[in-house]
Amino acid sequence: MRLWHQSFTVLEDLPDYAAALARHLRAVSRPDTEVVLHGMRPGTFRSEYPGTDLRYGTFQHLHANQFMLNGLAAEKQGYDGYMITTIPDPALAETRSLLRIPVVGYGESAMLVACMLGRRFGILNFIEEIGPQLEENVRRYGLGSRLAGVKHVGFGFHDVARGFAAPAEIVARFCEAAREMAGRGADVIIPGEAVLCVLLASQRLTRVDDVTVIDALAATVKMAEMMVELRRVAGVEMSRANYFTDLPPAGRVEELLRFYGLERLVRDGET
Repeated sequence: MRLWHQSFTVLEDLPDYAAALARHLRAVSRPDTEVVLHGMRPGTFRSEYPGTDLRYGTFQHLHANQFMLNGLAAEKQGYDGYMITTIPDPALAETRSLLRIPVVGYGESAMLVACMLGRRFGILNFIEEIGPQLEENVRRYGLGSRLAGVKHVGFGFHDVARGFAAPAEIVARFCEAAREMAGRGADVIIPGEAVLCVLLASQRLTRVDDVTVIDALAATVKMAEMMVELRRVAGVEMSRANYFTDLPPAGRVEELLRFYGLERLVRDGET
């Protein structure tokens, strides 16, 4: 199968991370699965760090257009599934309502897997301002009783980026934060954001004491593979029974894209 990976970073701005990400996705996907990396359009952010925008709900809403439009491009190009690989799951529900192929999100996938591995999960993220959004997502997914908390991990994006060359300090600080989260009742930890997940996975960090640390990217890939396979072998597809999931007329989608000047953002080829 062929899966479209959609990052919230401009991957051209982060070549070292993109290379590490590609290696990790190859390692965790099935031999017959091709995961093709895609990022945001070059120039989306003022710097290589998208967190300066992600901390504002309005900017996230505007950037979410790229997730929906890239989903349309994925379906148009014949991909079997579409993965939104950032913990806020921007436009996840809206993208699902647009596409016939399976759509999965990093945050939701990690949370659902966490519920099978323990009783309560905690999220350690490095963009402190999105904590309330993550808590709201947990509630929307119906998992509020399973959340131990959302906590800033104590370091930022650039610390993680530097950590690929010298990971020991970041891993130690993450473990310290994980123990604090365990003190709140978490027995499973979700790393906030894919770049942190890749770093921790490169160090084979799967547990802190007796607490499980989820490889959320692996969970996302496996969720996508499962949904594609369920569609193939059992005909299981997205419900279209209500306002949130009903598939809109394709012709009207195209009209609105033209009206709002968004059709230029639908990618015709690989990036």
